Amino acid sequence: MDTVDIEQVKSYLLQLQDQICADLTLEDGTASFTEHLWDRDAGGGGRSRVISEGAVFEKGGVNFSHVMGDSLPASASAQRPELAGRSFQAMGVSLVIHPRNPYTPTSHANVRMFIAEKPGEEPVWWFGGGYDLTPYYGFKEDCQHWHQTAFDACAPFGIDVYTRYKTWCDEYFYLTHRAEPRGVGGLFFDDLNHWDFDTSFSFLRAVGDSYIPAYRPIVRSRKDSPYSERERQFQLYRRGRYVEFNLVYDRGTLFGLQSNGRTEAILMSLPPLVRWEYDYQPEPGSAEAELTDYYLQRRDWLQA
Repeated sequence: MDTVDIEQVKSYLLQLQDQICADLTLEDGTASFTEHLWDRDAGGGGRSRVISEGAVFEKGGVNFSHVMGDSLPASASAQRPELAGRSFQAMGVSLVIHPRNPYTPTSHANVRMFIAEKPGEEPVWWFGGGYDLTPYYGFKEDCQHWHQTAFDACAPFGIDVYTRYKTWCDEYFYLTHRAEPRGVGGLFFDDLNHWDFDTSFSFLRAVGDSYIPAYRPIVRSRKDSPYSERERQFQLYRRGRYVEFNLVYDRGTLFGLQSNGRTEAILMSLPPLVRWEYDYQPEPGSAEAELTDYYLQRRDWLQA
């Protein structure tokens, strides 16, 4: 039987939140994260941190939560109906960063653990998470760096791990009603417990620890790029796709709302400004058209 050390996971997640916030604060240079501690009536709570109106980051949130309850919400048991009715604990760090510069991509990351328990039976635990990148203007070298970092994080755990979780990411972060992906992908995994607990937890740490090395060099290279109102308006338009995905499809959003989590923390993933335009069509051959024609296509970025 595996020894499941919940406190060890919690300690790591709190440290990860601290490190990511520190690194992003340094990269912004002017703004810092504000913190809000919250409690959940049904059990547990969290530590929400938000940065806004910075020189680099227009809005970003890096949230830690640890919640518990008498029965799993529907969004958590939908894939595993045999667990419905069990008590649960869920903890994780979830973040979304919306930069100000249209040439700097939005990024998302999440690492989490669930454990479902029932008297007289072994607890059922699993890990999940990943990260993905959503550019508004594409740069091949950024996509290659992002995916190479993800590949390197996965490599010690098996030759097929990156490919499997990269494919899962492509399939998960997909807007069916738009017939397009949310971005250029990355990693996504869920229900991870086929390894022993220590190996699974090591993989979670490898993914969590690789987020800043994947994202910060891209931010550093794009944050000072000159842009005009045209690029800004296109960024706001494309942010609409982000909103659509998070409100219609995202499991984390649904779980948070169904488990009576803190709404402000759950919806911190939404950008501060966004616009929709009826039947927008980019000019053929433009950088705006290139986003959907080339970058928002499933491809092997390691070989692009």
